[in-house]
Amino acid sequence: MSTEEQVREFGRVWAAAEERGDTAVLAGLAADGFRLVGPLGFVLDRDQWLARYGGGDLVTEKLAWDEVEVRDFGTTAIAIGVHEQVAKHRGNPVNGRFRATHVLVREDDRWRLAGIHLSPIGGPPPFALAGERR
Repeated sequence: MSTEEQVREFGRVWAAAEERGDTAVLAGLAADGFRLVGPLGFVLDRDQWLARYGGGDLVTEKLAWDEVEVRDFGTTAIAIGVHEQVAKHRGNPVNGRFRATHVLVREDDRWRLAGIHLSPIGGPPPFALAGERR
């Protein structure tokens, strides 16, 4: 199986575990130094990321990771895709569509998630062209 196929399968397992709030599976997928950079710039370490599901704080109804492009760097893979979720955090909707960068590292002959970075998806800023007046 190619790295791309392995990473895409990893993504399916990860998304399903998020939908179930399965912290045991998520813990097994995450590397010890894992970090998540959320869409508003906050940073969660591995324990904080797993604790989101504690006590029902986070409920993920749907999570899709599509349009994934995988780049293989040997023991590291970078996967950029679209992360779309329907979820609630402490009863508040946290639905969204984000550009998601996943950093995976090969440990003990299997892929582990070292980081996720989420950014809101929007169009490019309306920069003025050289010499253009506003």
